[in-house]
Amino acid sequence: MTTTLKQSDLIESIAAALQYISYYHPADYIAHLARAYEREQSAAAKDAIAQILTNSKMSAFGHRPICQDTGIVNVFLKIGMDVRFEGFTGSLEDAVNEGVRRGYNHPDNMLRASVVADPQFARKNTKDNTPAVIFTELVPGDKVDVTVAAKGGGSENKSKMVMLNPSDSVVDWVLKTVPTMGAGWCPPGMLGIGIGGTAEKAVLMAKESLMDDLDMYELQAKAAKGEKLSQVEEMRLELYEKVNALGIGAQGLGGLTTVLDVKIKMYPTHAASKPVAMIPNCAATRHAHFVLDGSGPVYLEAPSLDLWPKVDWQPDTQKSKRVNLDTLTKEEVASWKPGDTLLLNGKMLTGRDAAHKRIQDMLAKGEKLPVDFTNRVIYYVGPVDPVRDEAVGPAGPTTATRMDKFTDMMLSKTGLIAMIGKAERGPTAIEAIQKHKSAYLMAVGGAAYLVSKAIKTAKVVGFEDLGMEAIYEFDVVDMPVTVAVDAGGTSAHVTGPAEWSKRIASGEFKNIPLAVA
Repeated sequence: MTTTLKQSDLIESIAAALQYISYYHPADYIAHLARAYEREQSAAAKDAIAQILTNSKMSAFGHRPICQDTGIVNVFLKIGMDVRFEGFTGSLEDAVNEGVRRGYNHPDNMLRASVVADPQFARKNTKDNTPAVIFTELVPGDKVDVTVAAKGGGSENKSKMVMLNPSDSVVDWVLKTVPTMGAGWCPPGMLGIGIGGTAEKAVLMAKESLMDDLDMYELQAKAAKGEKLSQVEEMRLELYEKVNALGIGAQGLGGLTTVLDVKIKMYPTHAASKPVAMIPNCAATRHAHFVLDGSGPVYLEAPSLDLWPKVDWQPDTQKSKRVNLDTLTKEEVASWKPGDTLLLNGKMLTGRDAAHKRIQDMLAKGEKLPVDFTNRVIYYVGPVDPVRDEAVGPAGPTTATRMDKFTDMMLSKTGLIAMIGKAERGPTAIEAIQKHKSAYLMAVGGAAYLVSKAIKTAKVVGFEDLGMEAIYEFDVVDMPVTVAVDAGGTSAHVTGPAEWSKRIASGEFKNIPLAVA
């Protein structure tokens, strides 16, 4: 039987799915994260997970993005060979990209345009998040099976690929590699692993595996009952346990849960080869699946808000220190200690990759900067545009290590005294922080909508042409951050995992039962 698929149905279905995944986490992710929250013993990690869960429910209720990085779109199409296409004015890719364009420019929930054309040279924002990365497969049948995902840069940038010898251990490679990924991929999340094929096939399988439902708790229950596991299931369980034993924890601060699940896909390979790819999926995991059968566009059913646990994160005004950014001094910054939780109030500046590069170029030419950074704090962020009465859209932190090479310049030549971002800092930045008696503060990745509620006003004050990478001035009230690197150069992302990996190895937590969903 032949099915007729209209161009308008494909476009509308993709646009609707992209809106849907921008504010609804998959139900299986919420279930696994809720169990991780119940089991977590690290105060810092538990607080981070609470922020992510609270942010997720806020986004579901408010129909606003979970994360400010609304991703680059990946579309997987399995097209039945009995499908006929009707009314297509261009290629299949053109239709998919029109769906992306409409999905990202929806007036009620504008999504951030993050895609840049000419990636080596001009790196100019395409303004509508097109083009998508599209994978097409012809299969038997009369339907079109569609999986849509929006992959954020923080996790995508931590992707790894290696050509192992046939006798090499994949498990050993994973355990050696995960610590090098830092926390920029926003754990707790998932690891997708592709084994076999050729280099590009392994990478594709790793990405495809992340579209599968999470079922690690079901797998653990199966193992506990003594049921026979397949070799792949045994490997998944082994990796899950050993990666979590690294003690990296939520946001890299140290804790019991680094991964919620590990997925593995395999394909036959050359006798001399063992290609292996690993791609993490972050706390803002976003993907949806639907089938087009010719009956019209597909609109996914909204999940029940009862799926979310009763976790309502609020700033701890008793244990956290309130900081007035408008009167902040280097002496006060030097008094902060790793792990201190702060509530920031007052005005801060923002800036990320493109702004830092332009500042570097302007300083090299002796040109005047558009803003004065003296005694100011900078927040590494590229916010979503506001809608309705918002001061700004979701505005979570971006990965701080990308700004490491600019840190000494900013601290020595602009008068900047502190920075806010996501995850750890590398040795170059830590050395500069220690040298200039500065500090680095960490905001929770994956809690962008929650963070945005602390921002009361926002205005562009420099480099407006850079779009979401422009320099903004935010006026904030009780914005939650954690001191991640202090003026002495001590990093919570080093001390935290070191402590928790030892505590896990000691067997201290082996009797903590799995939480019930």
